[in-house]
Amino acid sequence: NTFYTAAAFPGVLLSMFIMLNIFLALYGSAMAVSIWTIIAIFLLWTCISTPLVCIGSFMGYKGQPIHVPTRTNQIARVIPTQQPMLASPFTSFIIGGMPFSTVCIEIYFIMGAVWMHQYYYLMGYLFGGCILLAITCALLSTVLCYMRLCAEDHRWWWKSFFDSATSGFWLFMYSVWYLCTKLSLVGFLPVTVYLTYMCMVSVAFGLFCGAIGFMTAFLFTKTIYSAVKID
Repeated sequence: NTFYTAAAFPGVLLSMFIMLNIFLALYGSAMAVSIWTIIAIFLLWTCISTPLVCIGSFMGYKGQPIHVPTRTNQIARVIPTQQPMLASPFTSFIIGGMPFSTVCIEIYFIMGAVWMHQYYYLMGYLFGGCILLAITCALLSTVLCYMRLCAEDHRWWWKSFFDSATSGFWLFMYSVWYLCTKLSLVGFLPVTVYLTYMCMVSVAFGLFCGAIGFMTAFLFTKTIYSAVKID
């Protein structure tokens, strides 16, 4: 798990960046970065990010393990027939649009500052939007987790993650809309650069929202089952 944490997300982003840079270099684009920049990014990953992950993992293994309040059966029980709303993966896709809707206005101004060189000075509103985004992800994942538990569906782990993580997909679709309506990018290369960078941002955004949703659902489940009295 430590290796996956240190290598998965940074490795995917670095691989996408390198592939994009190779593509730009083959086309002779001026947007291609030098090999020294790539080496610097790789050193940041291996010499700063990875050691910090290892230190955090070491401290986690030395700490107290997480205890669940009830015993877990070795044999998973049969899940009753679920309602279409809870059983369909489309539900997580729809729910992911709700956290995104809380910050879509801020994202509009941020993308204008990044891609259209406009000034952005609403840092206080941005911080408040991030707090509102986290609260929305937590509440939605908790409510859906409770509904699944009431329906005797014990497979809430990954579902609670994807309920909020699909916000990253909504962000990417919004970036495609922004490209078609607001930007005046001409040519295949600028569009490729834009979509690649926005794909990186969308993955990071989805992981952030999904992590909040899962941790909140886990804390909620642990809290309610710790109040159960077992004779």
